[in-house]
Amino acid sequence: MTLFDELKARGLVAQVTDEPEIKELINNGKATFYIGFDPTADSLTAGHFMALTLMKRLQSAGNRPIALIGGGTGMIGDPSGRTDMRKMMTQETIDHNCECFRRQMSRFIDFSDGKALMVNNADWLLGLNYIEFIRDIGPHFSVNKMLSAECYKQRLEKGLSFLEFNYMLLQSYDFYELYQRYGCNIQCGGDDQWSNMLGGTELIRRKLGKDAYALTIPLLCDSNGHKMGKTAGNAVWLDPDKTSPYDFYQYWRNVGDADVLKCIRVLTFLPVEQIEEMSSWEGAKLNEAKDILAYELTSLVHGEEEANKARAGARALFSAGADAEIPTAAIQDSDLTDGAIDVLTLLVKSGLVASKSEARRAVEQGGVTADGEKVSDIKATFAKDALKKGIVLRRGKKAFKKVICN
Repeated sequence: MTLFDELKARGLVAQVTDEPEIKELINNGKATFYIGFDPTADSLTAGHFMALTLMKRLQSAGNRPIALIGGGTGMIGDPSGRTDMRKMMTQETIDHNCECFRRQMSRFIDFSDGKALMVNNADWLLGLNYIEFIRDIGPHFSVNKMLSAECYKQRLEKGLSFLEFNYMLLQSYDFYELYQRYGCNIQCGGDDQWSNMLGGTELIRRKLGKDAYALTIPLLCDSNGHKMGKTAGNAVWLDPDKTSPYDFYQYWRNVGDADVLKCIRVLTFLPVEQIEEMSSWEGAKLNEAKDILAYELTSLVHGEEEANKARAGARALFSAGADAEIPTAAIQDSDLTDGAIDVLTLLVKSGLVASKSEARRAVEQGGVTADGEKVSDIKATFAKDALKKGIVLRRGKKAFKKVICN
């Protein structure tokens, strides 16, 4: 199986401009490709995973990655996938975020000896003369065609500023500059960037008479179409000070049954053949698959030592041998209705929340688990037989009780 075939088998290819040419380049290690990263925070998130693992896969085959930090475009903001305008950042904030990104990317990409580059588009965008730029680049873009792009159409109803309207030109210009400076011949990115990426390939062809290509990857979404990498309304960060290795592990351990194999396929480096063997797994075997996913990704981001600690901590918390270390809460038969108790009442009785309204919010925000499984239904109930054995009920990152029916 060639590299390109593997990418397709893993579901990592959404759209391409010239498939035969792209296959030839990446299969033979001839691609210099780039992916852009918007420095809007001081840490990458789980939402960047597919881009980072794609860079790692391509580099392992001899291709050279360029991580383009949007220090220039970050001062405007990309309208793609948004319904409001991003806040502008100071240059100091952008510089700090760029340095944080480099440290985290180094776990995926080898920057030594020019094997990969990190470049900031502020190097060429901030010094542009507007009149010269518009005269040189503007004629190559049709306003009618730009307005038909999905990234602009979804913003037109609420209002699209001229500042943001420039974004396609600037991203296209990035590709044009990278081609000339570093021989960059492929732009990769999320599928929501397709229109912007086409603008870059067309600009290079029109101005330089050279071929350049684009490849998009699917957005990381769950089976309900929601972007993955969030929990209780917050991003799952790659920075251990923002999301601990344990909570990072637990996020992936608790993905839905319908999503676990897809996540293993697109995010891990396990062989495709091994993953295909998992396709028939059901029931308890799916929990094993979730553990594999969580361990592989935690090891990739935080190292094997932290992954082992996270796995051991999760198993210890829910094992019978750890009972003495887990605070307990007792409920009585009188607390049950028809031999069971609902999750909201159980949260209140355990002392993990002060009221049922607080319990409802905790469940609806995805912050409640029972024996390691996320509870998403506010009407979920637990039978007396299960409560006699004890259920480890967890709310948020640090609050948990073993609830036992006496």
